[in-house]
Amino acid sequence: MNPLTITPDLAISETGFLFLSSTGETFTVNELGKRILKSLQEGMSQERIVLVITEEFDVDPADAQRDFLDFVGLLKHLRLVVEA
Repeated sequence: MNPLTITPDLAISETGFLFLSSTGETFTVNELGKRILKSLQEGMSQERIVLVITEEFDVDPADAQRDFLDFVGLLKHLRLVVEA
């Protein structure tokens, strides 16, 4: 998987509220979603993010990998992230 970057016009609040200024769309994410988005903002690799999810949410690596890929797939579909 190529590195992902968050769409520049996406604002992310500490509470998990997302605002896409180009369209006016809003979204909310849970704690896992916030952590993945924060990790992407920090430029972490997929492997590192899965490790962080495994540690912080106390899940096995296979579940963390699946959760990451599912969420990133949704972000791509909504055009909130792009491959670099």
